Amino acid sequence: MATLVGLVLAIGGILLGLVLEGGNLGQVIQPTAALIVFGGTLGAILIQYPLAVAVSAFRRLAQVLVEPAQNARSTIGILVKYANQARREGIISLDKELPNIQEPFLHRALMLAVDGTEPQELRKMMELELDNKEEQEEKIPQLFESAGGFSPTIGIIGAVLGLIQVMQHLDKIDEVGKGIAVAFVATLYGVGAANLILLPCAGKLRIRIRNEQIIREMTLEGVVSILEGMNPRILEATLLGFLTEAHGPAAVAGPSKAVPSNAGPSNDQDSSPEESSV
Repeated sequence: MATLVGLVLAIGGILLGLVLEGGNLGQVIQPTAALIVFGGTLGAILIQYPLAVAVSAFRRLAQVLVEPAQNARSTIGILVKYANQARREGIISLDKELPNIQEPFLHRALMLAVDGTEPQELRKMMELELDNKEEQEEKIPQLFESAGGFSPTIGIIGAVLGLIQVMQHLDKIDEVGKGIAVAFVATLYGVGAANLILLPCAGKLRIRIRNEQIIREMTLEGVVSILEGMNPRILEATLLGFLTEAHGPAAVAGPSKAVPSNAGPSNDQDSSPEESSV
């Protein structure tokens, strides 16, 4: 919603200002200028980045408008459910849950836990994967930031090309002013694309990616804690410490009261009085 409202306010405000100044939309709709700016920018980023990175970045564009399917609070509920199950039936009982886990990072971490990996070794292995994933994902917002740097310059190139064409027809003095105005549309496209689309998209994707990284870090902490036999209530309180206001209005309000329906019975009877008081 914020993205849509922002686009409407930004583009609508600019176009409204154009109309109030006595202009019209036809003055800024120039397919040739758009071809120069967007084609040139796309070519520049393909020169700078491998094709696989560019394809991955464009696939991620949907996340600017749509929230990722993975939710931090639901992940906490799943981990607490697994903690209760492991406390009652043992860590091996989680083996039957593996085929139902769609999230790759949680699947690998839990599989290592079920296979009897030591907590320290599991943490070391998964932290290495976290670091590699983080390094790969960092290139996605960087690509759009680079595009936001290229597009204004390419817009200037388009303006210069337009001026060259105008200068070749100085004998038609009535057309010179109109030709110069059209030439500068490319600059408008370049600056507008950078500051209204490319750089804001890079910022939004950086936030989305960081939230995903927090969920993976929280997942790792949860699986290691389950392997170490931590009390589910304490585990839930620990995992809630990873959340911020970006994960929802109730994210920092304290431990959730609801437990997933398939989480099994409460662990009050399994825990000692000291654990319950903690």
